[in-house]
Amino acid sequence: MLAGAVVIPSLPISLYPQLAPPQVVVTSNYIGANSQIVESAVTIPLETSINGVEGMRYMSSTSSNDGTSAITITFRTGYDLSIAAVDVQNRVASAQGRLPAAVNATGITITKANSNFVFAAGVFARNGSYSQAFISNYLDVYVKDALKRVPGVGDVIIFGERKYAMRIWLDPAKLAARGLTALDVTSALSEQNVEVAAGQLGRPPSDDSQVYQMAVRVVGRLSDPREFENIILKSSANNGGLVLLKDVGRAEVGAENYDTDLKFSGGEAVGLGVQQLSNANALEVDRECKAVLKELAKSFLQVLSTSSPSIPRLWSAIRSMRSFTRSLKPLLS
Repeated sequence: MLAGAVVIPSLPISLYPQLAPPQVVVTSNYIGANSQIVESAVTIPLETSINGVEGMRYMSSTSSNDGTSAITITFRTGYDLSIAAVDVQNRVASAQGRLPAAVNATGITITKANSNFVFAAGVFARNGSYSQAFISNYLDVYVKDALKRVPGVGDVIIFGERKYAMRIWLDPAKLAARGLTALDVTSALSEQNVEVAAGQLGRPPSDDSQVYQMAVRVVGRLSDPREFENIILKSSANNGGLVLLKDVGRAEVGAENYDTDLKFSGGEAVGLGVQQLSNANALEVDRECKAVLKELAKSFLQVLSTSSPSIPRLWSAIRSMRSFTRSLKPLLS
């Protein structure tokens, strides 16, 4: 026993058995559907197709009222995680024809991440100098991808995410007064907010005197709220009047969704959750991710403040207590 205890630190990691069973997560989103519809239209067809995939032990699923369906497939211990993900992807592809078109349009995500979190971090701006939307997009662009490149990281989830999006707010009373519905608005958006291939001027075959060939650029997808508010919803042939989007609502740049909200130390914040691969070492993933965050903090130290404020406050409290104790010494003596 003594000899075995002595040689334990020198044993190579490759000889340690894999204890955690590999997991593959299938995530999809059915926009506008409740949990019952998601269960019957998305989750059950996917489960039926995935069931029985080679190496599978069991699977569990959740269907949420926000239209999200998540299926976790657990494989037997030691099964190759990459092969498991490919097998699941093939099963999902065979079931996509039976899924609603809205689900296929948004896409189905297959990840090899474990559903458990290695660690989570709260990110906030001092004195509320930046909004949640700004912080969320900053993390999505600069931090999330950097953490995903750490070996052993399966996925990085942003809590309280606020992706930038063009929000259209409609007044039902004004729509009804003009004989319009929300479907009319979405139809006008899909028709007038498109990329158009305008072609070229002077493209062969053309007149011999034509010496220039130029590509024609036209206004494609709209990007400004005022452009969206000027979309034509209805035209009247009698008096030539037009009904614009701004007549029945307004457009603004906001967040893609407001379904989740995060509070950190009493203020608004955005959270980061790191999930590991099933065959990764959680301690190494935790250490490497925190090292990456520490390195990234050098570039946004003046913009954002990460890490828990409890540690600096605790250290400040300890220093204050020490100085208070020193001031008491002369009195006690």
